[in-house]
Amino acid sequence: MIYHLLYPLSDQVSMLNVFRYITFRSIYAMLTALILSIIIGPIFIRWLRKLKFGQYIKECGPDHQAKSGTPTMGGLLFGFCMLFSVFLWSDLSNKYIWLTVMVFLGFGAVGFVDDYIKVVRRHNDGLSPRIKLLGQLIVSVGAVSLLVSFPEYSTKLMVPFFKNFNPDLTWLYVPFGLFVMIGASNGVNLTDGLDGLAIGPAVVSAGCFALFVYVAGHVNLANYLQVSYIAGVGEVTVICGAMVGAGLGFLWFNAFPAQVFMGDVGSLSIGGTLGFIAILCKQELLLVIVGGLFVVETLSVILQVGYFKVSGGKRIFRMAPLHHHFEKKGIHESKIIIRFWILSLLLAVMALGTLKLR
Repeated sequence: MIYHLLYPLSDQVSMLNVFRYITFRSIYAMLTALILSIIIGPIFIRWLRKLKFGQYIKECGPDHQAKSGTPTMGGLLFGFCMLFSVFLWSDLSNKYIWLTVMVFLGFGAVGFVDDYIKVVRRHNDGLSPRIKLLGQLIVSVGAVSLLVSFPEYSTKLMVPFFKNFNPDLTWLYVPFGLFVMIGASNGVNLTDGLDGLAIGPAVVSAGCFALFVYVAGHVNLANYLQVSYIAGVGEVTVICGAMVGAGLGFLWFNAFPAQVFMGDVGSLSIGGTLGFIAILCKQELLLVIVGGLFVVETLSVILQVGYFKVSGGKRIFRMAPLHHHFEKKGIHESKIIIRFWILSLLLAVMALGTLKLR
């Protein structure tokens, strides 16, 4: 196993003592995933073209027909590079590592089936919304139920800005966790409509949660910043680092004009994993700020559909999700993407600032 190559060497070879440090391994997990993505990306894209795994574009949306046939299911590239890096650099005796990997693979499996059906049918409709939701529910129920069974994990909810207000949700924590994970998964999925639009904020969110999960697993920092300490959860920082690296590597090919699209196999797995990591480090409510862009995109769809039904056919936006509204207003795709990235970065900085505002 790759596990026996790196992390245990910290106890066997004195000069490799740095392998004990989560920060060191997280940085190199990021670099490994990034470099691997850039190296194998062209080979992977050629393979997708050979299999004719091309994207089908809806005719009812903005004029993106020029993108029709662009290879999709690029989330497989992201997943391979991320997991390779995680298995190489993390302590695989850590249960939180395996639980997070399980979530990533579970949501990815749902997305893969959805993408594969689209490719086979040569149409943009994959799994029905109910079946897709059922798959997400199964993965989320299993993960959150296992998590709350750990004796060191609390069902108390941390509320940003309040250090002494921590309500215990008890049995309600499981459905709350499901809402967080499924909401995050679908939020990333809805945002994935322009070249690089979803992966940019996803990288920012993963980097932000790398800091949150590291603090939660470090007893001194957790006590100093008055956040919940969870023994062992800091190891998940390595996964966050690998997500950042794999995301940047994927963006290398997904940036406008995209050579490959993420597909549901990528967006569902990334979103679900970010939601689960937020639960792991007890920063579930801060996910609304960190992933604020995903929240706004999701709300734009909910508001549009709701108002359309109530008003008898009227619309709030020219088109939902929100990024399509700006496209319809004539703003160039690349400008929308960069502006959304900037907003995502600002929201992440705001979220990090809450660590001292208690």
